[in-house]
Amino acid sequence: MGLYLPFAITLVAAVGWSGFWIYARAQAAERIEAGAEQLRKAGYDVSWAERRITGYPFRLNVTLTDARLREPSGWGLAAPRLETQAYMHGLGTWVIATPTGLTFTRPTGGAVSVKGDVIHASLSHLDSPLPNFSFEGTKLTFAPAAGAQPFALSAADKVVFHLRPGPDDQAAVMFKVDAGKAQLSGLFARLAGDKPISILWDSTLSKVSAFKGGDWPDAVRSWVAAGGLMTVRQAGITAGEAVIGAKSGTLGVGYDGRLTGHLDVTLREAPKALSAMAETGVIRPEAALAASAVAAARQGTGDVAQANVTFQAGQTTLGPVAVGPAPKVY
Repeated sequence: MGLYLPFAITLVAAVGWSGFWIYARAQAAERIEAGAEQLRKAGYDVSWAERRITGYPFRLNVTLTDARLREPSGWGLAAPRLETQAYMHGLGTWVIATPTGLTFTRPTGGAVSVKGDVIHASLSHLDSPLPNFSFEGTKLTFAPAAGAQPFALSAADKVVFHLRPGPDDQAAVMFKVDAGKAQLSGLFARLAGDKPISILWDSTLSKVSAFKGGDWPDAVRSWVAAGGLMTVRQAGITAGEAVIGAKSGTLGVGYDGRLTGHLDVTLREAPKALSAMAETGVIRPEAALAASAVAAARQGTGDVAQANVTFQAGQTTLGPVAVGPAPKVY
């Protein structure tokens, strides 16, 4: 018994674990199919050419080839190869990678191909109303498809996005771009020249449980109807010598789908930035001239000006000057 019992226990354990892995594999396949079918009924386009589930004995590896997801309003993602993995002892946490890159599609701008040294994400707390989600890409390049509209960046050293649920039906959203490179033409290129671009957005959302619907506009409308607001904790864009920063503000969405609310901002090299906006057609030349005068009047020591940007009635206002339409959310 002393000789054979350990081998017998090991064999039973191996058979039991193998059975558990096979069961988990079947459950994963069933949930993938059920989730895809639920999205299709909601109007999403979901497809893949081939699905493989491997990873025995200690992981579940799900690999999809030619995976595509497109929501009803036109936003979409596609990847030639999508790899996901979870450990058997932690099936609530999945890591995701696209080793050959991905393509995202804009409703009106068209498709943009993204490639990089690393493109991966993680998804956890799947049983919660709002899961944790993180994305990281390094040494990225962005290439619009033939016939698509240009994209603001042609490359970036690092792009990071985090979504974290919080107490009282809140969520934290953080987005960051390090050492971005502007496309050859456009606003960012005029501001930055050959210097890098950095972007930071750190905010909290209220009433996140109401953010749901058949597509992006429906979800935003539902969130707004429930009283949802975004509180900006820190934000900024650095393009060459020009800097726009914000450390406080509250934002919402109007009935027309445009941004509402206000931001307390700091502006460095404001005349240069406003002139570039006028040259690229972002704002009217006369509005840029008036806004430059406002920034100069509110400039303290050095070249930094303090101002308030307001989004109201479909317009963006810098101090008392209307500089153009408010950004569209949907």
